[in-house]
Amino acid sequence: MELGVAGLKEQPFRTHGRPLVFVPYAGQEKAYEFLHATYAHVSGLGLLQGPSLSGKTTLVRHFAIQQKAKSAIAVVDGAGVNTTALLESVLRAYGYEHKFDTVNELLSMLKVFIQQQTVSGQPPMLIIENVHEMNPSALRVLCDLATVRVREKFALRIVLVSDRAIDYIVEAPAMESMQKRLTGSFHLDPLTMDETCDYLHKKLRHGGCLNPAFVFPDDVCDELHTASGGWPGIVDRLALLALAKAETSPVDMRHIEYPTVPENTRNSGREAADRQAQDPVLRLTYNGEVLQQYKFEDSRLLIGRSEHNDIQIESEFISRHHVLLVRHGASTLLMDLNSANGTYVNSWRVSNKMLAHGDTIMIGDHGVKFIHEGAPELAAIEGEGFDDTVVRASMKDMLKVFDEDDTTLMPERDLVSESSIDSP
Repeated sequence: MELGVAGLKEQPFRTHGRPLVFVPYAGQEKAYEFLHATYAHVSGLGLLQGPSLSGKTTLVRHFAIQQKAKSAIAVVDGAGVNTTALLESVLRAYGYEHKFDTVNELLSMLKVFIQQQTVSGQPPMLIIENVHEMNPSALRVLCDLATVRVREKFALRIVLVSDRAIDYIVEAPAMESMQKRLTGSFHLDPLTMDETCDYLHKKLRHGGCLNPAFVFPDDVCDELHTASGGWPGIVDRLALLALAKAETSPVDMRHIEYPTVPENTRNSGREAADRQAQDPVLRLTYNGEVLQQYKFEDSRLLIGRSEHNDIQIESEFISRHHVLLVRHGASTLLMDLNSANGTYVNSWRVSNKMLAHGDTIMIGDHGVKFIHEGAPELAAIEGEGFDDTVVRASMKDMLKVFDEDDTTLMPERDLVSESSIDSP
């Protein structure tokens, strides 16, 4: 249907960019109050959660526009950002074009800005979307920013936003500085059936339609609520599709699509947290046969031929101390200890790699299946993005093991040639 046929001058159901009009409903109004309360609190640090297309971005950006008249506020996307990208994005959002070359310079500049704003009586606010996708190194610098104080009071107000329950992130030991500051956790709820009808009609009216109830009759509005689960972003998309399918007004039931509706983060959060909290399992195999299964409960685990390993594998193809696994939160880092025949993950030889659920590790002629549903899906790393202090502490422990075993990090090289290693 052409816009003019529906009496519209503008497209009211925009799926990208700034919406034509912000139409609040009870759930969003409560979230708005939550954002204001987080800013007003001297320790303000809040979690805002809601599934994809629940209206989180629209909400926080509308809040930012309103709040900018009172204080500095930055809204940044945390998806995939490392330390440098995070600091640059935050400074840019505060209006600074950075002219610094190092992370320390960026961090120092940002801290000075935060302190100056707080001293003037207008503490700044930082809202980070997609926080669950942030690089661990960026999370560490965020913890650092959370400790900045002025006159013994926290300076920066922080809101972390995600399309899933994220309490488990703040509860992680490495996030202690943020956990101490946590003042609230809010889960967005969807529109009710009556609110959906009001939402649709208000948007149509702002688009120029003089008779929105004719274009979208009440029964069609009710069905759009059912099809969307009441989530504003899905309502917009289904309304847009329905208008496109209908040749003339009014829109009817046959023009409505029925997508898969996301679950409320209020309901799904515990399950995600439980998966995150599970210990990884290592399943040792030989020639396709499972020999033994190990639960990885400690912070590190050593695998090799010597009896001083946590998992001892008696095989001439395996070095005395072949590979080290180090845990930090939900992440597990594999490090090959300069073994004679190397370590392979999913058929690729690696020196270090962040393990994902289902990875197959080949150590000599044995396989180790890594099972951990809570593990993040990350690519191979080169030291970046993992807590270096955890690695150093684990290596310090390993040196004691090596001393006891009267050996070094360099195993013998005359056991077998690399070409004789079986492929996984």
